[in-house]
Amino acid sequence: MTVEDILAKLVSFPVLGGESNLNIIHWIKEYVESYGVQTTLVPNNEENKASLHCRIGPEIDGGVILSGHTDVVPVEGQEWHTDPFLLTDKGDGKLYGRGSCDMKGFIACCLAELPKMVSATLKKPIYFAFSYDEEIGCLAGPELARAINDFYKETPKYAIIGEPSMMEPIVGQKGICVLETYVNGSAGHSSRIPQEVSAIHESTRLILWLENKMNQLIANKRYDDRFHPPHSTLHVGVVNGGIAPNVIADKAYFYWDLRTVPMDDVDEIVEEFKSYCREREKELKSVFDGFSIKTIQNHPAVPHLDTDANADVVNLVKRISGNAELNTVAYASEAGQFALEGFQTVICGPGSIAQAHRANEYISKEQLDKGIVMIRKLIEELSSNRVEDSTRNPHKILQ
Repeated sequence: MTVEDILAKLVSFPVLGGESNLNIIHWIKEYVESYGVQTTLVPNNEENKASLHCRIGPEIDGGVILSGHTDVVPVEGQEWHTDPFLLTDKGDGKLYGRGSCDMKGFIACCLAELPKMVSATLKKPIYFAFSYDEEIGCLAGPELARAINDFYKETPKYAIIGEPSMMEPIVGQKGICVLETYVNGSAGHSSRIPQEVSAIHESTRLILWLENKMNQLIANKRYDDRFHPPHSTLHVGVVNGGIAPNVIADKAYFYWDLRTVPMDDVDEIVEEFKSYCREREKELKSVFDGFSIKTIQNHPAVPHLDTDANADVVNLVKRISGNAELNTVAYASEAGQFALEGFQTVICGPGSIAQAHRANEYISKEQLDKGIVMIRKLIEELSSNRVEDSTRNPHKILQ
């Protein structure tokens, strides 16, 4: 099968984040095992979803993980000009379909080059690591990264996360935490606002605290110029509460996210916010004893990525991608999760993030070809003595 054939098959599985991915993961499993490679599934507790990992090559330390996610975002409400789950070639050098760019294009490149991996004389192994539920909070990434560490006797050294980066090596990403805050006040006639506690009014104070905290970080020059914007951000995206203009709202809630540069700590900022909430509760319980503020996380925080520009993996990815310029991104991915498991990690994959999550998503054939070239160069690297030698002497790869 060609890379386009494989991509067409992958796109045909309309697996949204949060849904079962067993159909696509079992297709990948059968495809990989048809080349004599043993695969291992890492199921969720309900066993209706699973990640997959496998090793191609020798049982030797120092291998490279190629990682991607199998789920996509919804298409509902978007104005598609083609069937989003039918890979479409319009003759303009682009392949249209949901997930073609983010990030089934990278997975297709990996699978298309599997025959060459199997037939090569690899001196270091290549691993596939394909997850589920990345699009709703990178939920399976930590378990998949741990499973690889626990399953194999040898230890992989590098991880390449194939998110669309136009084949640029990405060495940094912001961390992200998504939260929900619920405020419980007292209902009443709007003329009694001094005697009641409006959940909407209190929510507004909390939202202003978040904005002021972001401005404080900026004023304190908590900058990392590799990112745009170069500071941590706090943003409220959903606010809801109240039933009428003349009724004091007893309930309100808002959803917000926190995206941090590596120097800032998600937990510290969240704890500061909760401390302020406790102050408000203490003050207003004298007015209404049932007043409360509750903040919960939508999902576990996704850690940042901060790979040293001189790390071995960076030099490797520079060579195989053909790009020497490094970059960072503000979006979340599983890269930080693999880095926390001890793998030197870089994001690098075909396609542009500008095409992700939108109607008429596409990947250019040129980018798909470049993804194939990167995988082929990786096979060449791991079939030579170069990576083996550089593992023993990290200064060699700088020559």
